[in-house]
Amino acid sequence: MSTLGELMHDTFVSVAPEDTIGEAAQKMVDAGRGAAAVSDFGRLVGILTDRDVLRSVAARTHSSEERVRSWMTPEPITVGPEATAEEAAKIMLDNGFRHLPIVDGERAIGIISIRSVLRATTEA
Repeated sequence: MSTLGELMHDTFVSVAPEDTIGEAAQKMVDAGRGAAAVSDFGRLVGILTDRDVLRSVAARTHSSEERVRSWMTPEPITVGPEATAEEAAKIMLDNGFRHLPIVDGERAIGIISIRSVLRATTEA
């Protein structure tokens, strides 16, 4: 049974709460990721997803002025790298989200997507 530490990508996107939505969206697009960890001095304080960016656009905000802190999900549910793909799938399905931060203490070390979790559970 695969752990999230084995499944997570080597790189993930991290942004600061004071970054603009446009800056965060550009980082996510450049990395080909659907979510970014929001960190303040190394401590995970939120998660910003493609859905959050879409909500900000629908609200007619200006991406170069609106800040990540206004649209992120604060204090997200997290797991450690030892969690299994099945545990992550249950958390994501029970809570209705598609990305789950992986942490070591208070520091984000990765983000796992429902697609990666699904792939791991169906290949097992």
